[in-house]
Amino acid sequence: MTYKVLLIDDEPGALEGLQLWVDWERLGYEICGLCSNGVDGLQMIRELHPDLVITDVNMPLMDGLQMIEQCYEERLNDVKFAIMSGYNEFEYARKALRFGIEHYMLKPIMQEEAEEVLEKIHADLQQAQKQRRLALEAEREETASLIRNVLLDIPIDEAGRAKLRAMSNHDTRWNVLMIQSEALLLMNVRRRMEQFLAQEVCTYVVDLGQGRLGAVYREAQDDSELEFAKLLALSREYSSLPVLMALGKSQASLLDLAHGYRTARTAMQLMFYDADYTHLVSYENFRTRPFQHHYPTYLLDNMIRTAELLDKSGFREAVTAASSTFREMLVDPQIVKKMMVHVFYSLLGMVEELDEQQSRRMMEKYEIPGVNDHVVSLGAMMTDLIAAGEECIDLLLVQQMNRSQGVVQDINAYIQAHYRENLTIKRLAELFFIHPVYLGQLFLRKNGISVNEFVHNLRIEEAVLLLAQNKLKNGEIAERVGYSNYNQFLKHFEKRMEMSPNEYKSRRI
Repeated sequence: MTYKVLLIDDEPGALEGLQLWVDWERLGYEICGLCSNGVDGLQMIRELHPDLVITDVNMPLMDGLQMIEQCYEERLNDVKFAIMSGYNEFEYARKALRFGIEHYMLKPIMQEEAEEVLEKIHADLQQAQKQRRLALEAEREETASLIRNVLLDIPIDEAGRAKLRAMSNHDTRWNVLMIQSEALLLMNVRRRMEQFLAQEVCTYVVDLGQGRLGAVYREAQDDSELEFAKLLALSREYSSLPVLMALGKSQASLLDLAHGYRTARTAMQLMFYDADYTHLVSYENFRTRPFQHHYPTYLLDNMIRTAELLDKSGFREAVTAASSTFREMLVDPQIVKKMMVHVFYSLLGMVEELDEQQSRRMMEKYEIPGVNDHVVSLGAMMTDLIAAGEECIDLLLVQQMNRSQGVVQDINAYIQAHYRENLTIKRLAELFFIHPVYLGQLFLRKNGISVNEFVHNLRIEEAVLLLAQNKLKNGEIAERVGYSNYNQFLKHFEKRMEMSPNEYKSRRI
């Protein structure tokens, strides 16, 4: 690296010799100025900000030591000094050492000696620069850590609060740009964000966990619209990638940025519904569109019920209807996500009863359980849920078909032994571990009639036998074969026998 050098001496010959004899470029220096006294030297130090000042001691107006002392008083601490003196000025040199000046050259200046001193100074400048850089990085890391804690509502001590309070002033406002993406992209996004905001002195990019970054910056006082336009242009660089950005509400103090972060998170949830926001949204867009925190509970019931009935088209319609209602009502995305996770786990529970391995495979295949930690839209989430539901229903149909081969005969035998009882498809499904819808379909396919018709046929067959014996009253017969309501018995008897019980009796006499 090249360092700037200011040469000060009241002897023109000495200045000319220094310029000509020393190979400044090879040693890593460039001469930025020349002057002949301490007054001019002090002014040039203020204006040119040299890295190294080589000065004579005994000069008019202001000698070298007075100039150095004034620099320290003005806190011009980044400049390094080397002095030149003759043998009879050694007392000046000793005094200079008390100011912490380590390097001096005796006049007349010899090229080899001067270059040796300059090489040592160059090494010192490099070491000092490295230490300043490390100190600055440590300072920024400490500040970034404090800001991260503020954003996440983690308490900080009074010293930290005082530091952030000092950084905030009445003339500036601070804001946070929340960035959310997938883990593999996040490092690249962070580097790009740091490059983008590099020109801003007060900018901090912090990791907020769960695939989120927070870029905290000091807002431009004169052109916030231009600032937003630049951020929008940056977001468009990721138009084909799952990278979302949301701008919060600006705050007067860094200590208040937790609220700014909350507003940025709220704003980002708008993208759950509205694809028009592309990849950047501001909290200002949200203020007129607050989320609702209630929804019709039947939406959840319909999705689970149609899945339990193994009704693929019904399940698809239920999910689509729920999606439309959520969008129309603008239900809080976190509530919607929790509901969809509940439906997904209900589907897995149905599969797990028949095949735990298939349940685990579905868990790994679909990303729905992690929707709270990922960039996701309502449409994408519902598409995944429909696919998961249809796969679940297909698995249940196949599994139940495999397990139910030959089971119809067992069901028939059970009904023939228990038809007088209050039998329902649900009860039979529980006894034979078959889904009620599939049991009804399987029974109809094998027997040609429904379970209810089969039960009524058996009851009426027994009733006919009892009527032929003519020992019991009609009401007693109805009750014995399983009817608690005589009108029901009458209805099913006439349907099958095409006559009433009394007509049947009279014809048998």
